[in-house]
Amino acid sequence: MLTELKNYYAAVDLGSNSFHMIVAEMIDNQMHVIDSHKDMVRLADGLDAKGNLSEEKMKFAIQSLRKIGQRIKHIPKSHVRIVGTNTLRLAKNAKVFMKRAQKALGKSIEVISGREEARILYLGVAHSIQNDEHNRLVIDIGGGSTELIIGNDFTPILRESLHMGCVSYTNKFFSDGLITPENWNKAVLHAH
Repeated sequence: MLTELKNYYAAVDLGSNSFHMIVAEMIDNQMHVIDSHKDMVRLADGLDAKGNLSEEKMKFAIQSLRKIGQRIKHIPKSHVRIVGTNTLRLAKNAKVFMKRAQKALGKSIEVISGREEARILYLGVAHSIQNDEHNRLVIDIGGGSTELIIGNDFTPILRESLHMGCVSYTNKFFSDGLITPENWNKAVLHAH
């Protein structure tokens, strides 16, 4: 049996549109990405009119999580952070899904608030671009929500999470696949 990979760290994002996993190894105080995985699960598509995730979408998502679980199973639990975002915040039957998802992953899942999602997004961007003394605006349009963050250096100053995402808006205003002036205007009005 393989021993725990003590210098390995993993982050998993269970988003409303896609699931992302990244694994890094710490070598000489530097993180080196050694594995990544992305599945277009479109979890938000599984929300019905009553706010419940469909059984079909849950099964599809669990298949993805089993693959991720295999890739992170030897990483110490304290070195893994798995977060669920907007769809898991909204789903009335999220606890049912979470129980099955945690079993598939072999690790616990934390459903984070929109403001925490915004904070994490900002830090990810701040660590990937050159720093200067100016404030910056970071916008992330996700599947179920959009995060807006103003920050400076590695400090998010203002954070907001709006219930406007590419999957949720497509389902609500363009479910027939057509963009008409009428449904376009409804989407714009709703965004205001």
